[in-house]
Amino acid sequence: MKYMRTIFLALMLVCLIYSVSIYMVGSGTFSFVIWIAGAVFFGLAFFFSGNDRWLKVPTALRRTSYFLIAVVLVILITCFAAMISHFGDKGSKGLDYIVVLGAQMRNYGPSIIFQYRLDAACDCLSENPDTICIVSGGQGANESVSEGDGGKEYLVSKGIAPDRIIAETKAMDTTENIAYSLEIMKEAAGTDSKLRIGIVTNNFHVFRGVHLAKKLTDDEVYGIAAYTVPWYLPNNMIRECFGIIRDFRKMRL
Repeated sequence: MKYMRTIFLALMLVCLIYSVSIYMVGSGTFSFVIWIAGAVFFGLAFFFSGNDRWLKVPTALRRTSYFLIAVVLVILITCFAAMISHFGDKGSKGLDYIVVLGAQMRNYGPSIIFQYRLDAACDCLSENPDTICIVSGGQGANESVSEGDGGKEYLVSKGIAPDRIIAETKAMDTTENIAYSLEIMKEAAGTDSKLRIGIVTNNFHVFRGVHLAKKLTDDEVYGIAAYTVPWYLPNNMIRECFGIIRDFRKMRL
């Protein structure tokens, strides 16, 4: 138990330090609160593991706690496994369209996470000169330009011809990113056309993007995984678990 208390204390400190690093990014989300909650959990575990305090807790409450912890662990492990299964997605040659799922635009240009998606799209477009790109994303309250327009401007600055890029500027979440982009494709190619489509997003987000798309279309769908800074990957994967749980019924597995 002494060693467990040391582990709990170390995990509490790690969660606190990590929450500060996530807060300092200034992404506009409150995901740092997740890590504060983690610190509180491990702090309580540290407290109750001393002086046999946990054994003094009523048996029913202890069993309920064990059950809830087990359920959370199963959900997390399942979601992590699903995400990791798509970390290596590289798409396919000769895709008809690729869809870049939008992320935050800042005053200076795409956020770093969006930039990685756009860079992956740029590589794909350079290697496949006939592929058309749709950059999807509307304008949020804290954005000076829509994600679609900002992403298109970035790709043009990287040497991609403007006529190969379509800006979709209405979508406000991942499902709408894909649904509105599919409407654009079908309007251009015809509803009877069988398309080959790539979904471009950061590695932790590919699973949800691909399986949402498979639910919305019978076209061939491929994932294209963009880079994520390893330090921020735990935070992004924890956040993505909530997205997977929320959108689970909208996906085709």
